[in-house]
Amino acid sequence: MIRKKVLCSSVILSAMLLSKLYSNPQTESIEDPYKQKLIAYAVSKVKEKESSPEKQLEAYYKTITFADECPPMEDSFVKRKLGKYLSNFSFKKQQSHYLHEKAAQHLPSVSTILMSYGIPEDFKYIPLVESGMDAGVRSHKGAGGYWQFMPQTARLFGLKVNSKVDERLDLVKSTHAAARYLQYLYSEFGDWTLVAAAYNVGGGSLKSSLRRQGVDNYYALRLNSETAAYVYKLISVKEVIENPEKYGYDENLHISKG
Repeated sequence: MIRKKVLCSSVILSAMLLSKLYSNPQTESIEDPYKQKLIAYAVSKVKEKESSPEKQLEAYYKTITFADECPPMEDSFVKRKLGKYLSNFSFKKQQSHYLHEKAAQHLPSVSTILMSYGIPEDFKYIPLVESGMDAGVRSHKGAGGYWQFMPQTARLFGLKVNSKVDERLDLVKSTHAAARYLQYLYSEFGDWTLVAAAYNVGGGSLKSSLRRQGVDNYYALRLNSETAAYVYKLISVKEVIENPEKYGYDENLHISKG
């Protein structure tokens, strides 16, 4: 704290000196070497302050979006929560090189399908969050496949799920089904962030929460812990995959599992 105060005072004094040097109506040449050094020092300190890690982090947060919508980063609670999940999903924490591999392998085709239905590209990260792009994942409630569809929802949106066939395990077919489901949810909510939440908790449950709480904003809703974290997880996975160098990914340490 003392160091910060000293630096701040130094910057202020330097800026005042710089202002005085420029504004003082005197005949002395500005080429005076001593004056030049003072001016250079003041400018360097101002630039140093402007490019501090805190300023850089603030600037970076302003670039974060989901489905072309900006989270309300002016809300300190939202900022802290997003920071927590960005840290949790970093390669430094999880060593999740396999997610990077899966993303490179599968997300281009998933993105193409979603965009053909008019679904924002960022929804391609749902399978990474839901199943880690592992078709064999099953939830205790019966959800399965890349997109973790419940059997009845899968059938409703065009997939075969029976004792002989389970098209939830087919990435292309299940992505088409997911796109149709996301289209349906958007027709119900008209907001992509709410669509993402509804994908997790179900449209009926989300509608009840919105009506009961009298809000229309995901970030202001009180939801169960899984759904309350869901959009933050999607944003975090997106940022880790798209900006791996910011989150500790080191290609030299990566050993492919083949």
